[in-house]
Amino acid sequence: MKVFKVMLKTELKLSLRGMDMFIFAICMPVVVTVILGVIYGNKPAFPGADFTFMEQSFAAISTIAICAGGVMGLPLVLSEYRHRKILKRFKVTPVSPSIILAVEGVIYALYAIVSLILVYLTAKIFFNFQFRGSWINFLGAYTLVMASMFSIGFMVGGIAKNTKSAGVIASILYFPMLIFSGATLPYEVMPTALQRMADIFPLTQGIKVLKSASLNLSICDSVVPIYITITILTVVCSGVSIKLFKWE
Repeated sequence: MKVFKVMLKTELKLSLRGMDMFIFAICMPVVVTVILGVIYGNKPAFPGADFTFMEQSFAAISTIAICAGGVMGLPLVLSEYRHRKILKRFKVTPVSPSIILAVEGVIYALYAIVSLILVYLTAKIFFNFQFRGSWINFLGAYTLVMASMFSIGFMVGGIAKNTKSAGVIASILYFPMLIFSGATLPYEVMPTALQRMADIFPLTQGIKVLKSASLNLSICDSVVPIYITITILTVVCSGVSIKLFKWE
């Protein structure tokens, strides 16, 4: 526990010195919230809907920080540390791969939580946002989605041969999920063919669950399979990231 605390304190300081996560995990979700709020305001999400476009979009926007940190941030940090021989030095210390991954996971989870709070406050204060569902259900689903995205990042960062390959793989995963999973471009406005393509992304399924929780919609038959699929993905990717973790 002492090793974990020392590493967490050090890594958090190093992370805060950079501006990447501040821009992509903190500023970007707030900017998207403001843009959608200005364009759509309190208009109904679709004709006849009893909730607004902002209320429908809240769940999706709140996942931007998760995607940025888990799919892009984590692989690049881990691969950079491997490239700079930092992980090689850790190898001869009591630090294990699970501790390294846990520390980085906590840091990016903090970014996601701060982002969620700021998005909520922005939508609430400026666009009269109303959270209709259960916060307990929403936060439970949010945690599961976070764990699944982080596990993907752990796997890519843990096994990538170098920084270049990690960056390429992370980009291939990050940008399609960010754009087509509904985090920025609303899933509901996509053509049917594009929606079918988007459905292959785990983030798309996670956003569907979050929307159901935030809008207090009735739980459909597909929600349980989605939870099971996301959980299996999290366990498999986490296991692979630890088992095949490369120190150098």
